[in-house]
Amino acid sequence: MVDTVVNIHAAKTHFSRLVERAEHGERITIARDGVPVAMLVALEVETKVRRPIGMDRGKVIMHANFDDPDPELVPDDDNPEDPLNWPPA
Repeated sequence: MVDTVVNIHAAKTHFSRLVERAEHGERITIARDGVPVAMLVALEVETKVRRPIGMDRGKVIMHANFDDPDPELVPDDDNPEDPLNWPPA
């Protein structure tokens, strides 16, 4: 792998060219007053495995009453101490 040192002013002036060189595998070190402060390198492309559509078909069961109110969360109107009866009437 080729390693090139460039000062900050040159890096600002020729940034797009340096990015192209980094894309082709070159490692660009950016220096301030001769002291390396940053490195410009190409990113490795992440490959994601595509999941097939419908891969969980038949594994999920949704009952007809899935959206019915939860009895534990229904306020008890006969009990004034029920915290679900807020605000008090």
